[in-house]
Order: sequence, then structure tokens, then C-alpha cells
Amino acid sequence: MLPFFAEQFGNPMAVYRQGQRAFAVLANARRTMANGLNCAASELVFTSGGSEADNLALRGVLTASRALGKQHLITSNIEHKAILATAQQLQAEFGCTLTVLPASADGQISPSQLADAIRPDTALVSLAWGNNEIGSINPIRELAQVCHAHGVWFHSDAVQAASHLPIDLQDLGVDLLSLAAHKFYGPKGVGLLYVREGVPLLPSQTGGAQENNLRAGTHNLPLIVGMAKAFQILQEERTHWASHFQTLRDACIADLLGRLGTEQVVLTGHPIERLPNHASFALRGVDANELLMHLDLQGIAASSGSACNTGNPEPSAVLLALGYAREWAMGALRITVGRQTTLAEIHSAVQTIAQLVETQTLAGNSV
Repeated sequence: MLPFFAEQFGNPMAVYRQGQRAFAVLANARRTMANGLNCAASELVFTSGGSEADNLALRGVLTASRALGKQHLITSNIEHKAILATAQQLQAEFGCTLTVLPASADGQISPSQLADAIRPDTALVSLAWGNNEIGSINPIRELAQVCHAHGVWFHSDAVQAASHLPIDLQDLGVDLLSLAAHKFYGPKGVGLLYVREGVPLLPSQTGGAQENNLRAGTHNLPLIVGMAKAFQILQEERTHWASHFQTLRDACIADLLGRLGTEQVVLTGHPIERLPNHASFALRGVDANELLMHLDLQGIAASSGSACNTGNPEPSAVLLALGYAREWAMGALRITVGRQTTLAEIHSAVQTIAQLVETQTLAGNSV
């Protein structure tokens, strides 16, 4: 990334020599991403991250589908807020109709459940591949098949799944898919939206011809280059790291459940079909945000749900949607492991968590 912050500062859309060099670099990054995803380079739209990609997918397809008389959107009640807030605004302000499917207790949507919800005026279905708060994995391939059988476009937020699950867009069959680079060790502030050729999409951001007229604005070339390089490394190392992550994740789950017992803690999300790096729990009678503060003082970085909501004193909306009582939903805890995480660190972190939970519980939610 470094040369493109200063030494090679040309604008990829400019006609002068430095701009043409920058355009060649941009095109190479786009080909790298397309090769890894198994799609055409022209089907990729670079964005500022996963949230923008989600927004563009929902707004773009729903507004473009007006002429066809299709204004119905289907999603689930445990999606990332980039999906749910956008869907709710499309309903409230733009006249779209919305169906929010209830996820199962394990955090999944079934193909038959989706098929029953599709209507003649359904334009788009948007369901995450891997949930950010509870780690559950949806059967994306089968869900896409249901959509196509009914002539409906299918979008998946794959921001969480991209760094852990092999992505072959032709095999998955999705029509739109969102990614964010920082989830696979690329830079923050850059992502992309895959848009299958033929999918109608009206741009949300206008004023320039970048990204085939689908996303105006000067390209952030250093970040795009960084994303492509990180994704290239990911293709080479994904299998190794996924196995490593799953070993640590399973150790974390077994250790914490064993230390606290089912009266105090439960695993949230699907017990098997979940992201390999992701462990999530509900702790009864615990203030998760207070717990996180004390964990941070111990050098342990965890979350009470979505990283976008850290510090929110309200109970986890995802756990409430899944039917957990407030006394459990207030204690949502998410622990993810990374390439530098060791097994010794997992056991040390779990020991600290268990001690803090026991102290907070005995003190009546005051550690």
C-alpha cells in the first residue's frame, strides 16, 4: 500500500501518465479480487466497506425494481444494522414493503421458510452468510436456489464469512455479495459489492463515472491495493487458519461452559454450523458492558454483540430476537480468535471471564 500514499499518487480516472499508471494498478487489484471470488472483474464495485456495500445492494435493487412493480424486500430479524436500518428506511420513507423473517433459535433461516415468504412483487432477499453476533452460518447456496426458482434476486452480507469460508460465486449462486477488507487482515475503510451481470442496480452515490457509473467518488487506491493483497494471501492460507481458529474456538467454548455451568452461561448461535473463529455466549444476570470494561483492563478485547454497538447499555437485539429473556440478553458476550491467538491465551482469558462473572453475580451486577 505504501507507494500509493505518496510516490504514485495519480488518480486512476485521469488521462495523464500518472493516472494511467494508477488505473493499471486499480485494474490489477480488481482482477485479483475477481480471480479469488470466481467472477468477472466488471462485476465488482469497490466501496468504503461492508456497510456501504449492504446499503448499495438494498437501495440499488429496490429503487431499480420500481419500474417492474417489485418493491418487496425480505430479510431476517438478526441481520447487521447496515441491512435492518436500511430496510426499515426503505419501508418508512420510500414505500417499499418489508418482510422480516424470524430466525430459528440457532440463528438460521431455512429454505422452506424463505420460499413461503416470497411474493409476486418480491424484488430482493438479503440474508447474511455468517452472523456477526452469534456466528451462525446460513445455507446460502440453498437460499439462493429458492430465490432463483421464484425469479427473485438474492444478496448476502458475507463480511463475517469471507475470511473463513471458501467463496466461489459461481458455485454459491448469489446475485449480490458484500465484503469488507478488515475482516481478512486488510485495511479498514474499504470493501466491495459483487453485482452479477444483469442485476438492476441504481447507484446511491452519483457525480462521477467510477465503478461503471455505480459508485461515484475518487478511488482510494492504497486501500484497494491492500484489500486485494490481503485477499490473495487469504486464498493461500485460509484452510490452515480456519483449522487453527476452530481448535481455539472449541477450546474457548468448552472451557467457559465447563467453568460456569448452564445455570450461568449458554452458548448462543448454532453449535456446529458457525464461523470457525467465533464463540458467543449469554451470561445470566450479568451486565456485559461492565464485564467488557473489566476485561479491557485485563488486556482482553471482547464484545457484547456487534462491534458497531459496543458500549450500548441495551440488551443484545439479536438475542432478544432469538427469544432470550432480558436477564440473559444483557449478558451477551462475543469472543473471536485471530492468527496471533494462542491456546494459553484462550484458557487465561476464560479464567478471567469466569472470575469476573462470579464476582459480578455475587455483588449483584457490581464488580
